[in-house]
Amino acid sequence: MTRRFAYLIAATFALVAAPPAVMSALPAPRPAEVVDILVDGVAQPRFAHAGRWYVEARKGREYAIRLRNPYGVRVGVALSVDGLNTIDARETTAAAARKWVLDPYETVVISGWQTSQTEARRFEFTTEEKSYGQALGKTANLGMVSAVFFKERVVTYVPDTSKDRARRQPAPSPSGSTKQEPSVAARDESKAYDEYAATGMGRRTGHAIEQVWLNLEESPSHTVNIRYEFRPQLVKLGVLPPAPTADPLLRRERARGFEPGFCPEPPRKR
Repeated sequence: MTRRFAYLIAATFALVAAPPAVMSALPAPRPAEVVDILVDGVAQPRFAHAGRWYVEARKGREYAIRLRNPYGVRVGVALSVDGLNTIDARETTAAAARKWVLDPYETVVISGWQTSQTEARRFEFTTEEKSYGQALGKTANLGMVSAVFFKERVVTYVPDTSKDRARRQPAPSPSGSTKQEPSVAARDESKAYDEYAATGMGRRTGHAIEQVWLNLEESPSHTVNIRYEFRPQLVKLGVLPPAPTADPLLRRERARGFEPGFCPEPPRKR
């Protein structure tokens, strides 16, 4: 399969069965339903804290981002990692960004940075100094995955009483959209407390894409922001509880006297 992505240059119009009033009446999708961070194909647990979603970054591991379209129309998804568009690494607004295109109710997996018409470089959890953003000198938004969904504009027909026929309403200014095909060791633990997660460029992978044209609504229909950090930082932030410590004094305080039974035989040497 070849995935598609769109530009903000031209637009095509499409009709859908459900009128806009029906589509807008649908409940807003929950974050867990539309965006997931995958490691080895498994969605990583998400933690809610202080009004944000967090995911634990696993240093040295490749990851992917799964997107699901919960709507009955096509969507363009502006997807950024560390503030960089995953298609062209530009820092723009979500509306101006080149976007991944998803058909109605479609699910796709974006596995890396798109580096050409046919290849991508896999997303990889790493440290700030080894990140792609650091290599480009763009470090303001490290540690963030953001997905902004824009619905394709629905062309509606309004009765024309003067001529007793349907006429098409003028379409607002066009917007762009895109679609693509789905296609390592940690430092010493004491240093981990001073390291912050970011995304680097991993292995090359086949990832063919083609350009399409969409006319998208001006306002996003849904936005998902996910912060990712290494476990020590998530503990510092209060997102995760600290690991229990093995206190030798507490262990000795649990010591007891006699226990019933006899002295066991030592294990036999082989």
